[in-house]
Amino acid sequence: MKSFKSGLIILGSVGLLFLGACSNDNKAANTENSPAASTSSAQTPSASASPVTKTDSQHGKSHGGQVVETGSYHLEFVPEKEASATHMDLYVLKGDNHQTVADAKVTAQVQLPDGKEKTVPLTYDASDKHYTAVLSEKATGQYQVKITADVKGEKANGRFNFNR
Repeated sequence: MKSFKSGLIILGSVGLLFLGACSNDNKAANTENSPAASTSSAQTPSASASPVTKTDSQHGKSHGGQVVETGSYHLEFVPEKEASATHMDLYVLKGDNHQTVADAKVTAQVQLPDGKEKTVPLTYDASDKHYTAVLSEKATGQYQVKITADVKGEKANGRFNFNR
């Protein structure tokens, strides 16, 4: 009976060791002063894989922003603080070769530091090949941004944040 109990204890301990070794040690990045993206839970309806958060683009030139890969889309969000507003740029790219998507309907749902929400449409700038908008709020604090890009009925979502 003692050997049976000892065997169960040893088996349980080994099982816990394997679970600890296989656990995911990825932690959300602190984005207060870094360009790294926050974790995202966005998915496209046609893709069941969850997006991957990256800080360095290995498929092309990075614009220094927060990157979320979701399905076949690559979203890069670049907020630039100005004296009286925040300029928001979004690069929407598709496929392994990251071709620019110029015909998407893009909106940003922005949660302000005071908890209020604001919807901001982004328009395509053909000369710079990205979507852009200006957020006129000047409140100090963390802004949460949910981007929704609709490309011919296919959705690509990403969550980002920035401090002002």
